[in-house]
Amino acid sequence: MISKSLRRHVVEEWRGLPEKRDGRPLVAVSDAIQALVTRLGLTERINEGDILAAWREVVGDFLAQHSRPSRLVNGVLHVEVLQSSVRYELDRTWRPEILKKLQARFGKNAVKEIKL
Repeated sequence: MISKSLRRHVVEEWRGLPEKRDGRPLVAVSDAIQALVTRLGLTERINEGDILAAWREVVGDFLAQHSRPSRLVNGVLHVEVLQSSVRYELDRTWRPEILKKLQARFGKNAVKEIKL
């Protein structure tokens, strides 16, 4: 078994620099990335399929029959609407409520805005 001082000496020689530690414990890269992802609030990635599945539940049967989310780009949910009267209703009446429900379900960073 190689002693710690011999290991340190070999590493220092290979690097050409003395091995310095700042006192923090060593952490596996996977653990560090997981901690960063959690700290940034990215633990739950959503995809368009998740929103499509939740759309009927969030907006109700009638609005779901006349509209559907088409894509999610940088937090902006693009929704296709079949009729102008339904678009008007969604835009003027329901948009804030739908956005609040989607943010409660998927997180505020996941869905920031809805475009019709």
